[in-house]
This record gives sequence, C-alpha cells and structure tokens, in this order.
Amino acid sequence: MYFSEKDRVFKEKICGIGFFIVILSCFSYIPLYYNHMLALTPLIFFICVYLGVSIALGDFYKVPISVAFMFTSIVSICVSKGTLKHRIKVFSRGGGSENMMLMIWIFILAGAFANSAKEMGSINDMVNITLSLVPSDTIYAGLFLASAVISLSIGTSVGTIVAVMPIAVGISAAIGSGTPYIAAIVVGGALFGDNLSFISDTTVCATQSQGCKMSDKFKTNMRIAAPAAMLVLIYYAVMGTGVNSPGELPSANFLKVMPYVVVLITAMLGVNVLIVLTLGILLTGIVGLCYGDYTVTTWFKALADGTMGMGELIIITMLAGGVLEVIRANGGIRFLMDKILKHVHSERTAELSIGALVSVVDICTANNTVAIITVSGIARDISNRFHLDPRRVASILDTFSCIMQGIIPYGAQMLMGAALAGINPVQIIPHLYYPYILLLFSIAAIMIGRRNKKVTGK
Repeated sequence: MYFSEKDRVFKEKICGIGFFIVILSCFSYIPLYYNHMLALTPLIFFICVYLGVSIALGDFYKVPISVAFMFTSIVSICVSKGTLKHRIKVFSRGGGSENMMLMIWIFILAGAFANSAKEMGSINDMVNITLSLVPSDTIYAGLFLASAVISLSIGTSVGTIVAVMPIAVGISAAIGSGTPYIAAIVVGGALFGDNLSFISDTTVCATQSQGCKMSDKFKTNMRIAAPAAMLVLIYYAVMGTGVNSPGELPSANFLKVMPYVVVLITAMLGVNVLIVLTLGILLTGIVGLCYGDYTVTTWFKALADGTMGMGELIIITMLAGGVLEVIRANGGIRFLMDKILKHVHSERTAELSIGALVSVVDICTANNTVAIITVSGIARDISNRFHLDPRRVASILDTFSCIMQGIIPYGAQMLMGAALAGINPVQIIPHLYYPYILLLFSIAAIMIGRRNKKVTGK
C-alpha cells in the first residue's frame, strides 16, 4: 500500500493524535476494569498502538517496535498496584531475569560472530560454494537448497535473502524465468534455514524461554521441517529439470566458511551455545588475520559493530520481559490462561493453542522474534500445566512464527526479498509453497505426533 507524501503526513498527524487518545483512554478507563483485565492493559495497549498505527500508515516498519515497547512499559508500571518503587522492582525483575540475561549474552555473541564472519567475506563464499555443489540442471532446487544451507549457517533469513537474491534475480533474467517465482524460492529456503539455525534469535528465544537444549529442539524441529522441505525440494527439482544455471560462479575460499561449519557441527553435538559462539568468534579472527582481511583493530571493530547491531533486539527483550512480569504479577497471565484453557482439554489442544497464540502475535507485530518473546511465558505456563515436552513447545513457537512470516506480505523477509527483486511482496505469496506445506506438517505433527516424556535442561 503506497501513499503520496501529503497523504502520508496527514495520516501521521492523525495517528499521532490517536496515539495520545489511546494513552488517555488507558488511564481514564482504569477504574472501570476488573483486576485481571486491568493487568492485561499493557498487552492491549501494545497491540492497539503498534498494529493500529502501522495499519493506518500502511507501513509495519514506520513504528519502531522498541518505541512501542517503551510506551507499553510506562503504561504497565502506571496501571500496576503498589508503590512506585514496588512496581519498578517487579518490572526490573522481569527484564533482568536469569533467562533474559542468558538470551542477551547469546545475542551479543551471535551478533559479534555473524558480523565478523560477514566482514571477511564468508557469506559470499558460502553462497558460491553452496551453489557450485548443486547440479546445473536443477537450478530451482539448487537455489532453495542454497538459501536453506546459508540461512542455517548464518542464522538470519533476511541476511540470506540479501546475499542470495541478487544472484537469483540475475539467474532469473538469464534463463527467462519469472522473477516472483525465483524470489519465492529464495525466501522459502531462507525461512527453512532460519527456523532451524542454532544462532538464529528465534531459536535462542524459543529454547531458552522453554528451558531446553538447542540440539534437542533442532532434532524435534527437523522431524517436522525436513519432510516439508524435502517435498518442496522435489517439486522444484522436477519443475527445474532442463533449466540450466548460466555462467560460472566466482571462486570461493573454503577456509573462510570454516567458522560456520564448526559452529554448526559443535552446536549439533550439544556443546553449550556460549562456547560454540565463542569458538566461532575466535575462528573468524584467526582466519581473517591469516588472510589479511583483518588487523586486530579492524577485527575488534567488526565484533563491536555486530554487538551494537543487536542493541534494539536486546532492548526489546528486556522491555518485553519487564512488561510480561508486570502482567504476570498482576494476575493477567493467569486470567488469560484460564480463558484459553477453557477450550484446552488435552496435550494436543494445548499445543495447538500455543501455535495459534504465537501466530496471532506474529501477525500483529510482523516480527517472529518479538512474537516468541511475547508468548513464551504463557506457553511455558501451559506447558507446565499439561506436562508438555519443552522441545516440542520450543519447536512449535519457532515453527508457527516462521510460518506466519512467510504468509504475511509485510514481514521483513517478504519486504526485503521484494525490494531486491524489484517486485511487490504480494507477487511472491502465490509461489511461496514452503510455509503452507510446513503449516500442514506442523498441524499433523501436533494431531498425530508421538509424544515423549518431558525433558528439561539447558
């Protein structure tokens, strides 16, 4: 949806007025709320402000999520009970909890690793190596596989799309294939890898919030995502038969992808993620210094830039943790759970309710990481009540949020892919098969899947 500059300015003025009306309404209606509904005011406020203003402006990235959470945090403290000192203490307890601080540690290390590998050219080498290993007459399947492997390695679907989409668009022009079709292949593969990556922020949030190992979540998730991806891969292989990849790919340095390979292997072996990422950071430094891509100072700068790049996510994590703790302390989580659990009578319906919750929040926020953070506390309470396997719950949170990111046309992946391909995001959706097939497999896994004894552990 696009507006003229005059219309946009007018809409922003209206949204600004509406924003302050929402704030005033929250305070004016406080005496009319029941205690439990009062506790949910911050959540309602966040959805109204972020979703409402974004829809009005026709742009889900016009309102920074960190700002929306900042005002939501203020509202959560204002509508709480007790002295101001007590309210702030409750909020701070949630924002600085053990799980939150562990996630922040992982975010810091993951950001440093990802950026230091990127700055020495590892992503380009990973793209070229992956594509070179694919038979030239199965280019569609090759692009999907390349996007999946790269996203799995670097932990970001958006970063994968940025790296692969220009190559894909060039291939599309050379072979005469439709650009929306090629763009959808890349986006689908990127979503598959991001959903399973050990250094993806969604994986970190899902596993740490549910108290399970990343390797256990990976194995559980793989049983659902791998068959869906294989089905899509076979389809692309059949459809791409006889379509040859044009030209020669640039030569690649295998040693520069070693940090990704080592991180992937050690994480799959169950090594503590902090150790895994630290090892990856050291390897980027060693390889980069040996090849002259870095001096000690430029390596440090790359690490610093990667850490700073995670700043907004860290802020969102802390503010969301504080808001959810306030809601919990005021009885809002319990009230919401009671409403949800009226319709939940088994492990299957409990898992479906978690999938539905994270899906709805992702639609509202257009951000799968924020959706997982927002729902994770409720999901864990539901999990404890019905004795669900934390590995399955973490997988459900990550998978369903990933699915929604591939369905909504205003998600970061769709917008970035469309921008780089020079098309409208809506043009990609009809050709994006993977999220829909993954949805079917995910629901099937919940309805007929085998359940194991509850297992916990970091």
